[in-house]
Amino acid sequence: MPSTSQARKGPQLAHHFDHVAPRYDLLQRLNPGYSADLMQSAKRLQAPARGCILDLCCGTGLSTEALVACYPEAEITAVDQSAGMLEVARKKPALHKVTFIQGDAMALDACGATGPYDAILMAYGIRNVPDPDACLSQLRAHLSPHGRIAFHEYLVRDALTPRAIWNAVSASIIVPLGTLATGSAELFRYLRRSVNEFDHLEAFETRLRRAGFQAIHSESMGGWQRGIVHTVLATK
Repeated sequence: MPSTSQARKGPQLAHHFDHVAPRYDLLQRLNPGYSADLMQSAKRLQAPARGCILDLCCGTGLSTEALVACYPEAEITAVDQSAGMLEVARKKPALHKVTFIQGDAMALDACGATGPYDAILMAYGIRNVPDPDACLSQLRAHLSPHGRIAFHEYLVRDALTPRAIWNAVSASIIVPLGTLATGSAELFRYLRRSVNEFDHLEAFETRLRRAGFQAIHSESMGGWQRGIVHTVLATK
C-alpha cells in the first residue's frame, strides 16, 4: 500500500501548489539562505556555458533564476506540474528567455521536454514523485552523453541531529508560517512528512548508482541547513 505522502503526490499535490503559488516566493525568501543555496547548487552543476539545461520541478522559477544567473547563454527549459507556479514564473522579467512547460516529472516525453540535455537541476522535486527510481532512469535517458545532473534536496532520514533540527524548524516556523500566509496547513504538513519519509544521503546515492549514474558525490549547504539540504551530483 502507498504511504500517506505517496497518496498525495501527482495532480493532487500540484493542486495544493497552485493554491500557494501567489505567496510562495515570499515564504521562501523568509528562509535565510534559500536563494543563495539554490545558486550554490546551480554553480555546482557545472553545466556547459552554452548548453541545454533542464530545470525540473521549477516551481515559481527560483531555481530557474539561479540557472539563468550562472549560465546566461544557456538554453534553459523549465518544467513543473503546477499551472499556478508556472504562472508566477512566466511573469518574471529575468526569465523571459526560458521555455516553460507544464508537465509531469514522470512523463517528460509526453509534455515535449525530450532533450537531450547537457545538464539537469532538480530542486526539492525527487521526493515528491510517485516512483523515484523510475524517474531517475528517465532522467538519465534524457541526458546527453557525459551529461551532469544535480539534485538539491533535503536528505535527513536516519541522520539524528539534522532530522531533529529539521523537525524543530518545521514545527515551530515552516508549518505555522506557511499556514498563516497561505491557509494551506495540509501542504506544509505534507512537506514536513515527505522529508522525514524520504531517503537519507547514502540511500539516495545508492538509488543513483542503481539507475546507472556515475561520479556520484554530494556537498551540503551551510547555516542551519548544514547536513539537511544537499547538492547530490552525478554524471551519465
